[in-house]
Amino acid sequence: MRRAPPLPPTRGATVHPSPQRPGARRAALAFIFVTVLIDVLAFGVIIPVLPHLVEEFTGGDVASAARWVGVFGMVFAAVQFVCTPVQGALSDRFGRRPVILLSCLGLGLDFIFMAMATSLSMLFIGRVISGIASASFTTANAYIADVTEPEKRARSFGMIGAAFGLGFVIGPLVGGWLGGIDLRLPFWFAAGLALLNFLYGWFVLPESLPPERRARRFDVAHANPFGALVLLRSYPQVFGLAAVVFLAQLAHYVYPSIFVLFADYRYQWGPREVSWVLAGVGVMSIVVNAVLVGRSVKALGERRTLLLGLGCGVTGFVIYGLADSGWLFLVGLPVSALWGLAAPATQALITRQVGPQVQGRIQGALMSLTSLAGILGPLVFANVFALFVGSSAPAEIPGAPWFVAAVALACAWAVGWRYARVPREQAAA
Repeated sequence: MRRAPPLPPTRGATVHPSPQRPGARRAALAFIFVTVLIDVLAFGVIIPVLPHLVEEFTGGDVASAARWVGVFGMVFAAVQFVCTPVQGALSDRFGRRPVILLSCLGLGLDFIFMAMATSLSMLFIGRVISGIASASFTTANAYIADVTEPEKRARSFGMIGAAFGLGFVIGPLVGGWLGGIDLRLPFWFAAGLALLNFLYGWFVLPESLPPERRARRFDVAHANPFGALVLLRSYPQVFGLAAVVFLAQLAHYVYPSIFVLFADYRYQWGPREVSWVLAGVGVMSIVVNAVLVGRSVKALGERRTLLLGLGCGVTGFVIYGLADSGWLFLVGLPVSALWGLAAPATQALITRQVGPQVQGRIQGALMSLTSLAGILGPLVFANVFALFVGSSAPAEIPGAPWFVAAVALACAWAVGWRYARVPREQAAA
């Protein structure tokens, strides 16, 4: 029998685009990509100038400014640790669209607040608000899980990884150029990006989670970071993969914690050399996430792609730790870049394990683990580096932090070997 054509909408009814239609789904994924890109760009733009603005508020005292920048980073991660599961739970209950749009609006207004800051305390408050608003990455991941078939999610998460890489290539370069004109100009630029993204999303972004698939109530127990971690324990496969996420994120913090100091100490690289190396890392990340992830998952599956990526990360960190010359360190860059295969494959496997009504809370719990790694990582790697350099070091091993990161990734590989499995019913299908 031929299916009857759908009834036309009643007069006066508002028709919202459905992300389940191919065209709408592509537009929605494009918006999520742009959202993540603009968020990362906005944060990347202020990286070169925030420490100098802090230094300005501390009267030019470099040591005091360094301590405050460290406090800012730790508090930012701690705020995200608390807020990401809240945003995830809110998106499960009320939908992804309002949470993402409020986050974009909040970031835009907060960057304006920081651009107008007249004291260190105002700047500190602005960073706290940034930590709250930037938790939208949780909801962005849940949105992708809503609108993408399970077998295509790794590729979609790879595109999000490419947005991160592109943002961290362009952002600091633009921020450094604008900051040379005025230290506050990058904040105004970041505000404009975030507010333009809010307007774009207001007119383009459809809701991905229909009311019948939402959580029946706002779950307070799972809207706090510790309750969210308890939620992870109720899904054994997810809990094991969450351990992979935490260990991998912990290892990743070796880069912002010691790379600049390490490169100066061991290779006498200045800001120019370091910026080019970071740009190269960003370009390689784009290639891996945008080109190689989808092909690798298609050829090897999520499990083997995850293990391959983690294995390359371990190898790359060992090369970094052993490299006694700059050219040998550069040899490790493409090897370590393949580590980028692991994160999209991990995310895809996790989203296969749970239904749509808890995707937001699961993603919130994972982002809380990432924030927890952001609290612990800088302390671990900075202290390990300080221990093994200088005249009082028990042994001069400036590459020690890279070896610690390699051990963390090796542990993640072992856990991934145990828990990285596609659910049986999906594998059979």
